Amino acid sequence: MDAELKPLLQRIAEALERLRPPRVGATDFAAARLFRHDPASGAFHAAPDYPLALESLVGVDRQKGRFLQNLERFAQALPANHALLWGVRGTGKSSLAKAAFMAVAEAAPDLKLVEVDRDQVTALPDLFDFLRARPERFVVLCDDLSFEEGAAAAKALKSALEGGVSGPPANVLFVATSNRRHLMPRGHGEDRGLIAAAEDAEEEVSVSDRFGLWIGFPPMDQETYLAAVAGYAKRFGLKVPDLDRRALQWAQTRGARSGRVAWQFIRDLAGELGKTLPL
Repeated sequence: MDAELKPLLQRIAEALERLRPPRVGATDFAAARLFRHDPASGAFHAAPDYPLALESLVGVDRQKGRFLQNLERFAQALPANHALLWGVRGTGKSSLAKAAFMAVAEAAPDLKLVEVDRDQVTALPDLFDFLRARPERFVVLCDDLSFEEGAAAAKALKSALEGGVSGPPANVLFVATSNRRHLMPRGHGEDRGLIAAAEDAEEEVSVSDRFGLWIGFPPMDQETYLAAVAGYAKRFGLKVPDLDRRALQWAQTRGARSGRVAWQFIRDLAGELGKTLPL
């Protein structure tokens, strides 16, 4: 009977091995510069290089210079601060983080970017513990970070940034983008009571204090918006006689002026002119 079961058990074991999530330690970080982390499987999925050049971002020169300076220090193993990029939606926070990374990574082959989903912040302590033992240096990026479901995620992020008794990993720089300076949820659960809600608020506001570098992104004025459109149009060879008028009409239909709206207008114009773009 045992002899009959052995081939069946072996096939079951082989099938389970094929279904097993990839081992975290088997990640080939030399295969790419950008990765997405999946905490459920522990896998790091390679992503293509971010194609938008840093010089293409217009109207954020101050923010660009400050973030780039901090990132270059980190790449050189000098002291650097975790960074919070906050402000109005569509002003280029995420684009700046990724474009600046690509610019610095050209001269720092061991620098890697790992993107994590904002709904998986509770997995950050384990991720940081794993990255700590790696020889590479990592920028861990969380886009559109906020705490909608109370303080659990806030506590996990604080734990990751503080690093427990061993301290935060020296080879990890955490970068978050958010529409809110203090990462506050849109509404605390009033049914938990005033004291509990106040404690949650204090927990979440205290997270922003763990970021040593705050970079604000204010709304775009008309002049900056048109400069962004003109910069994109020049870079990609898009020529029309009434560029400014059409760009302003586009912004009116969107009810806003921002780097994102400028880029969406450029995409529409490129399609009209039969041109291709990197994104």
